[in-house]
Amino acid sequence: MTPPPAASLSAPPVTDPSNPQNMVTQKQSGSCGCSSKTGSTPEVNERLRERIEKHPCYSEEAHHHYARMHVAVAPACNIQCNYCNRKYDCANESRPGVVSELLTPEEAAHKTLVIAGKIPQMTVLGIAGPGDPLANPEKTFRTFELIADKAPDIKLCLSTNGLMLPDHVDRIKQLNVDHVTITINMVDPEIGAQIYPWVHYRRRRYKGLEAAQILHERQMEGLQALQEADILCKVNSVMIPGINDHHLAEVDQVIREKGAFLHNIMPLISAPEHGTYFGLNGQRGPTPKELKALQDQCAGSNMRMMRHCRQCRADAVGLLGEDRSQEFTKDKYMAMPVEYDLEERQKIHAGIEKTKQSVQKTKATVKPAEVVPSLKILVAVATKGGGLVNQHFGHAKEFMIYEVDANDAKFVGHRKIDHYCQGGYGEEGTLTGIIQAISDCKAVLVSKVGDCPKLELQHAGLQVVEAYDVIEKVAREYYDRYVQEQAMIGQADRARSVQAV
Repeated sequence: MTPPPAASLSAPPVTDPSNPQNMVTQKQSGSCGCSSKTGSTPEVNERLRERIEKHPCYSEEAHHHYARMHVAVAPACNIQCNYCNRKYDCANESRPGVVSELLTPEEAAHKTLVIAGKIPQMTVLGIAGPGDPLANPEKTFRTFELIADKAPDIKLCLSTNGLMLPDHVDRIKQLNVDHVTITINMVDPEIGAQIYPWVHYRRRRYKGLEAAQILHERQMEGLQALQEADILCKVNSVMIPGINDHHLAEVDQVIREKGAFLHNIMPLISAPEHGTYFGLNGQRGPTPKELKALQDQCAGSNMRMMRHCRQCRADAVGLLGEDRSQEFTKDKYMAMPVEYDLEERQKIHAGIEKTKQSVQKTKATVKPAEVVPSLKILVAVATKGGGLVNQHFGHAKEFMIYEVDANDAKFVGHRKIDHYCQGGYGEEGTLTGIIQAISDCKAVLVSKVGDCPKLELQHAGLQVVEAYDVIEKVAREYYDRYVQEQAMIGQADRARSVQAV
């Protein structure tokens, strides 16, 4: 009735055919092509770097510069998740499973080509729902065929629950879909039964433990098949406190061994107004501190940890962290002519790469020659992209969170916030919410900030740094000042203690 669990196979050596001297042996690297350095972010070999350098989901660096879009051609789903409630005509909610309108493959292809002309830094076309792309294989693959024929420079990717993935890996490979995401929330069906009420498989509906067992076995089989087909796999896992939060470290180990390239541990979205089972029954999501602790626990070794996911809508358009989908509603883009120009796009991408190189050079200058143990602090950054502190405080819809010490400034997450400026006026209630969202940070790095919010931030113990420069440079400069200030405070306290004695 159900397929047997997939056996674990070792991966072949990973090489870069264009540069034999850069060959990385299996002993040196994980099956994802990352060199193993326990406790640190794995390094990526040159061949893999070329595959991910313009994919904003697979590369943290790329997400500062390149955009993606999703097309909603897959309405049906073959499993039920307790954290999901699909909506097909919603413009207000920002979460997976939600779209403003469903598209045919032909409409999706036209939309993609229009937006590729309007937003030339858009490099990735993904299908992520609002159901499951592989529960709608004809529509999914027809969309990919149309886009690949007209826009060969756009990367194709899909996100799936994995139930039907083993049946379609050959077709995915044939269409040159090089990036596949599987949502894997468990490797223990007992835990899976608390997340998935049912699955629909081979014309039958299964419930409870049996449903979770089938899903688990199919996910493992699909992950193994992607590895053998040399298709990059990102695994999404939803962190659900009290259900799978302590189990996700085991999930991380299993998918690491089976060749996943990237692990994205996401927080549960469980607001009651979304109408999900978990939301209506009071299941809480993790705090930012809990999420970061789990991500830190699972980071390192031979698989990378994704921390920049925004849990996008199934019709998202633009850079991660922004959604321009309402600029391109069907009535608008169907009336727009296609202005896709491959040569012009390549010129713009070349300019982006020069900008990236400049940012990288600046980042390299702020790293010390030797790694030393040091205090770690968090800072909140307002940015519009490009790897820069370049956004006004009042315009920010989210803050990127960086962990800074004497050695490095590294991105560790993001916090969504409400707009402070609404029609040119700041809202005091909104400011209170913003302060709460970043209360564990020492400073806010912005391009500009008004006098009133600046004072309120300072009163809340948050230092305000106004700058327009590379994020890591500004963060490290602030860190050096902070450490000096703390040392001076410590000296003054000791002097007062001596005087008191």
